[in-house]
Amino acid sequence: MAFAGINYLAIVIAAIVAWLAGAAWYMALGKTWMAALGITPEQMAEARNRPGAYLPFIYSFVAELVMAWVLAGLLGHLGPLALRGGVISAAFCWLGFVITVMVVNNGFARRDWRLLLIDGGHWLLVLVLMGAIIGAMGV
Repeated sequence: MAFAGINYLAIVIAAIVAWLAGAAWYMALGKTWMAALGITPEQMAEARNRPGAYLPFIYSFVAELVMAWVLAGLLGHLGPLALRGGVISAAFCWLGFVITVMVVNNGFARRDWRLLLIDGGHWLLVLVLMGAIIGAMGV
């Protein structure tokens, strides 16, 4: 799938900023997140030493590249774009597609509600940042 006139620099910058924001988000909320998952800091430290422990970080960045690319394509179809429109459109995407799926999945899995708040908040932050960057830089 190709989008005409897409700003690939904006996509890469948006993905990098989102990835770094996610790192900061989970560093700040890591203890609460681990408690909500039911794992101890010792278990997390052990998991870091397993082969392939770095792979989720790569998956996350690739997913954020895809997310930024699709968001840019979507925003490009809306017409002339600015920072405000990018943020609003990204927030609507989060509300309509991300948090709704997370509520259903977490509800059926009977996960701790803190996971929904932490993970849902992370994806809202990621999408709003991407929308702001793509909106400001243009598609």
